[in-house]
Amino acid sequence: MLILTRKSDESIIIGNDIQVKVLKIQGNQVHIGIEAPRQVSVYRQEIYEQIRKENVNAVQSSDKIKNLEESLSNLKKLFPNKP
Repeated sequence: MLILTRKSDESIIIGNDIQVKVLKIQGNQVHIGIEAPRQVSVYRQEIYEQIRKENVNAVQSSDKIKNLEESLSNLKKLFPNKP
């Protein structure tokens, strides 16, 4: 991890097109501004973790649906004359 010290109104540059600027320091809070291209997603960590968990749950639900479809297909093969 790179650790930098910045004062209010100072910035760091990431790559060629991302700027992170310290806007204000108030008590134990730091207000930052981030300028990045539209295609770059920027999230607070807690929001990113929530999105990641929801994506994992969606994949697991999709797997459960596939398993259910396979089970139904197997049942239809066992009982071909049942609707």
